[in-house]
Amino acid sequence: MEKADNFIAEMASTAWGLPLLILLIGGGLYLLIRIQFLPFRYLGHAIAVLRGKYDNKSDAGEITHFQALTTALSATVGMGNIAGVAVAIAIGGPGAVFWMWVSAVIGMSTKFFTATLAILYRGKDSEGKIQGGPMYFITEGLGKKWMPLAVFFSVAGLVGALPVFNVNQLTQAINDILLKPAGMYGGFKTDLVIGLVLASITAVVILGGLSRISKTASKLVPGMVVLYFLLVLVILGVHIDVVPKYLGMIFTDAFSANFYTGDAFLGGAIGGIILLGIRRGAFSNEAGIGTAPMAHGAAKTNEPIREGLVAMLGPAIDTLIICTLTALAILVTGVWQSSEANGVSLTASAFEESIPVFGKYGLLICIAIFSISSLFSYSYYGSKCMSFLFGVKNKGIYNYIYIISILIGATTSLSMMINLIDTFFALMAIPTMTATIILAPRVIKEAKIYFKKLK
Repeated sequence: MEKADNFIAEMASTAWGLPLLILLIGGGLYLLIRIQFLPFRYLGHAIAVLRGKYDNKSDAGEITHFQALTTALSATVGMGNIAGVAVAIAIGGPGAVFWMWVSAVIGMSTKFFTATLAILYRGKDSEGKIQGGPMYFITEGLGKKWMPLAVFFSVAGLVGALPVFNVNQLTQAINDILLKPAGMYGGFKTDLVIGLVLASITAVVILGGLSRISKTASKLVPGMVVLYFLLVLVILGVHIDVVPKYLGMIFTDAFSANFYTGDAFLGGAIGGIILLGIRRGAFSNEAGIGTAPMAHGAAKTNEPIREGLVAMLGPAIDTLIICTLTALAILVTGVWQSSEANGVSLTASAFEESIPVFGKYGLLICIAIFSISSLFSYSYYGSKCMSFLFGVKNKGIYNYIYIISILIGATTSLSMMINLIDTFFALMAIPTMTATIILAPRVIKEAKIYFKKLK
């Protein structure tokens, strides 16, 4: 198992090299500059679209703007925001958070482009039903000769959409917060039982299709975001005297990397902390990876730019807000320096330190809802990749593979799971960003027409 763990870690390290960093961040900056920061000027309009002001039941698509965003957020507002941030701080210190912010701001522009393309170039599946996502905007926007790139994305997506990291960290949270303190942890058998319960819950929802997934997500996600926000506010209130200190440290350490303990990149620790922040930021908001456009591509709208604006709110919510809350909770409590814990266990330590007894249970509730809702959304992404490759009639096969993978995630190590998903997220980003950059002029043209009509 150790050899497999090391091999997957090496794969992830290779995949997340300089070329991918240039593609994600350099490509995102290019998109941001090309459109002259235009979407950011219409954040108010984006919120109006999200609230349903422009909804039209007769438009093509399956779900509302709000359901599309919450479906996408139910995948991103999960362990990437709670456990992923803890992993980043444990390895990189406070400075890693700054580079996560950078990835989020650039990611807002990237999501605007990818979600717009998901509507602009919707295709049809093997049964003639309208679909959206990178595989479709590659083939519809660039032409059939680019089919290999769409196939590459879909194959990587089959693995990248597996819920192994989220399940792994939810299992760890249940064990650390509930079972171990009560003396009820039984090792592998306990992990397997947790996996079986999660697999059963997931099966009930995902076998019902997108409609059930989106309706479930739209009910679960907003309430849990509010609860998590309130819990962290309590922690910050308890440690209000040191909040300015750690906010400042996020900025200063980003360029000094005094607490970085990972591998050097581009010759030093600063390069390493930049890569760590970008990598964990990508895991948090998935901008440029290609998952969210599959959800946004199902939105009921005939205006591509509207869905791009709604999608742009995603990184702001999950990285700039929720990841920052998690980071501050870990930093101000000091557990990042005093605890050997990693991942979700480190976050749990922060909640327990400031809110004795109830804190860790409140966190567990948030983690459980975030993780379970993400299980629903990722299954939709994977099944879309499956149907693109093998036809709609065979997409149901993926759901069963997906359910089995929940058992694997529950019983395997954190490092193996996070590196596995990191690797395939990197592979998914290559075709997504390549096609998005090539098709960017068409999005810019659509944006100018749309925003001119608003004036």
